[in-house]
Amino acid sequence: MKPVHTSDCSNSIISIGLVLFIMTAALLTGCESMDTVAQIGTAVGVATGTIGPSQAESIQKSAKAVARSFQDFTPEQEYYIGRTVGAVIVNKYKPYHNPAANRYINLLGQSLARASDLPETFGGYHFLILDSDEINAFAASGGFIFITRGLLRCCRDEDAAAAVLAHEIGHIQSRHGLQAIKKSRITSALTTLAVEGTKTFSGQDLAELVSTFEGSIADITTTLINNGYSREFEQQADRAAVTILQRVGYDPNGLVEMLNIMRERLRPGGLDFAKTHPSPVRRMTEIGKIIGPYRAMAKPDVRQQRFSEYLGGI
Repeated sequence: MKPVHTSDCSNSIISIGLVLFIMTAALLTGCESMDTVAQIGTAVGVATGTIGPSQAESIQKSAKAVARSFQDFTPEQEYYIGRTVGAVIVNKYKPYHNPAANRYINLLGQSLARASDLPETFGGYHFLILDSDEINAFAASGGFIFITRGLLRCCRDEDAAAAVLAHEIGHIQSRHGLQAIKKSRITSALTTLAVEGTKTFSGQDLAELVSTFEGSIADITTTLINNGYSREFEQQADRAAVTILQRVGYDPNGLVEMLNIMRERLRPGGLDFAKTHPSPVRRMTEIGKIIGPYRAMAKPDVRQQRFSEYLGGI
């Protein structure tokens, strides 16, 4: 094994420090100036002998990667990103092969989406039931919404099922998934920076560390699914759900009813909503601030008949 000299490690540390300095300055100046800052910083580094020409080229490449991560996605890009995330979800959870139930969920979801602040997406909204006992749901960018049988079993009527879908539509209209992916893209760009800035002349330990970072990129989508959205995003989605439900004519208390049943059925330490969402009690408290104290409302018989026919045996 080739020995690692102290001077090599010192040079590596200096070069990494320069990389971080350049990128911090670039981030503070905005994406339009990133290339300029990187070019000036690397020119100084080469002139002083801190870094070589190849390292300068790598840093400039990384700066461009970070700049791209700040650009807005087009609706088409958002749609295909959502499809990719959706593919990962259906690879992890089997679709529920019940055409009538899925058709019902899509009809209900499309009606709610029309009343949202984002009634149309590039590829349209798509709803799919997942054949899982987990109490969970996922909203992928561009209009892809997945809901498990376990979560639908927490719904006693159509108003509650509508509330679940409206909540996920709230994530879509606020582009929460896209915001999470943007953060991941920035992380990816910064990882590229670390790779490009240290690989050429780092010691073996640094090279192994870089390899670890490279491998973590493949886990980004899985991490998003496991971690869920932030508490702030969940509250935003709940507020959006209340608005959507009221616009369509559904009782927003259906969301409270569903959360109350969920509270009884969630298992501490599970891999479902208990892990990826704020507690049902906290959510019910926040929703109560918007719609007032809970009060049961009479539901049209036709709604209950539809719900029982299509989801009664789920």
